[in-house]
Amino acid sequence: MKRLHTLATILALTAAISGCVKKQPAATTTAPPPSAFPGSVTPRTTPAPTRTEVPPAPPVIPMDQPVTSSGDPFEAASLEKINQDSPLKPVFFAYDSDTLDDLARATMTANAGVLRKYVTWVVTVEGHCDERGTAEYNLTLGDRRAQAVKNYMVSLGIAADRIKTVSYGNEFPIVPGHDEEAWKQNRRAHFMLTAKQ
Repeated sequence: MKRLHTLATILALTAAISGCVKKQPAATTTAPPPSAFPGSVTPRTTPAPTRTEVPPAPPVIPMDQPVTSSGDPFEAASLEKINQDSPLKPVFFAYDSDTLDDLARATMTANAGVLRKYVTWVVTVEGHCDERGTAEYNLTLGDRRAQAVKNYMVSLGIAADRIKTVSYGNEFPIVPGHDEEAWKQNRRAHFMLTAKQ
């Protein structure tokens, strides 16, 4: 009986203690937004990188050929084209002669003016003969004619290394025929542009 009483007392005390202590709900702390604090700076968030489109390369447009401001037809022309429309005139000789007459000297003075204008041009003076005489004699005569022209051109101030010479004798007549009209055209020193340095 005494035990029963002790047990009842313990139970009553336990119930009394549990009734006095209230269970507090678990506190949940939520951090206020950053802007809630005065003077605070709202952190910036870095935006996600956007994909940059690379524009296509522009189309390649071919450049126009350069045009010379002077409009000079010989400035950019080929050697072949210049020789077709050559500003360098041939020098003519009397029969069996390498002597330069007044007309020949006037022609070479004009040719020297052309070579002074086009300072990069190198020419070959070709010595020619008409068909009379032996091949050997005509080769020698053609060489004398070419050398006479070169020497006179050098005396006019054209550098010797810009003038080459060659003799063709009677091998390349410019006018076919077997009369004086053809022969006087074939006795000549002919200027050929051979290089543009």
